Amino acid sequence: MFVESFLQKLQKIISNHNNMAKQFTDDNFETDVIQASKEKPVLVDFYASWCGPCVMQGPIVDAVSEEMSESAYVGKLSTEDSQMTAMKYGVMSIPTLIIFKDGEPVDTMVGVQTGEVLKSKLEQFA
Repeated sequence: MFVESFLQKLQKIISNHNNMAKQFTDDNFETDVIQASKEKPVLVDFYASWCGPCVMQGPIVDAVSEEMSESAYVGKLSTEDSQMTAMKYGVMSIPTLIIFKDGEPVDTMVGVQTGEVLKSKLEQFA
């Protein structure tokens, strides 16, 4: 009973996790991240649905996406659905957050980050 209740709550959080920030995939990564980063910095949250810390990071990334929409692009990439991109950028632990600028990764953070840290890092590259 406890496990079922916990899983239901976790699924609700996960479904909310995808509501704000753009969803990146192997298919759209080149245009939505690499090309877009030539215009504005792009923050990518590499996550998995089963990852507790990723679930905690999700709403923070959503808030940063909303707050920084004028000066940066912010999105998420499921490592379960887009394994090729995660492997290409050496994502070994999740959550991993990578900032791309001018088509290249310029900063990598591993583990849950505060909104203040993410905004500060993005502002460095804006």
